[in-house]
Amino acid sequence: MGGALVKGWYAASAQGCHVEEDDTLQLTVTARSQSTLDRMRSACPGISTSLSNTSALTSADVVVLAVKPWLIQQVIQEIASALDARPRLVCSVAAGVSATNLQQLFHQSDAAVEHAYFYCMPNIGAEFQASMTFLSPASGTSPADLARVESLFSLVGRTQVVDDHLMGPGMMMAGCGIAYVMRFVRAQMEAGVEMGFYPRQALDIALQTMEGATALLRATGEHPEAAIDRVTTPGGVTIKGLNELDHAGFNSAVIRCLKAGLH
Repeated sequence: MGGALVKGWYAASAQGCHVEEDDTLQLTVTARSQSTLDRMRSACPGISTSLSNTSALTSADVVVLAVKPWLIQQVIQEIASALDARPRLVCSVAAGVSATNLQQLFHQSDAAVEHAYFYCMPNIGAEFQASMTFLSPASGTSPADLARVESLFSLVGRTQVVDDHLMGPGMMMAGCGIAYVMRFVRAQMEAGVEMGFYPRQALDIALQTMEGATALLRATGEHPEAAIDRVTTPGGVTIKGLNELDHAGFNSAVIRCLKAGLH
């Protein structure tokens, strides 16, 4: 996820996008191994990299902790004192590590400065500036700080600011959901092959069909069922296919799929 964000922000910077007016986006990436940093520099030429988390923080205004959840405490213990020069915006991209958790962990590490804390949940579409990112700030966060973090993540897609209890459902719908959408694309592709298309043709058809459906719903604001009625005629082939989905429990399967990770 960290790599996807870096590549998306790098692309946004190359396009001349700014977090705020005249606020140039400057990225510094850290990692445990030089080989990881070499790969990032190859993908994003000119980017700043470092093997030291603390040295990378010197001029940072926003710190994004894109590590596995079980590493978050270790990283915070390492960087807490280095951040104390001035207040920063600190974002957790670690699943399940909320803004409140961040705040508590920094306090346990004897942080001398109160930072602004955020729980941010993007998806891998960030690499192509097509993420759906959910943001949940710690209580007491200023509107200006929230606006800046929202602007930053808007560079890699769309954002929604939600209450903390909706971060899990958001992750299932968008973070995990991107895999479920791909599974539907794969099924549509396999059906296309069975009906006579070559695999690459079938994939292109499936992807373009999904783009068309998305474009229609965004442009019109219609409920999906109203849009379905546009292409469903009495006695036609579309209703036959829709009824097969219903017979197979399609809606129920999707709902159960999205709720599965909440238990």
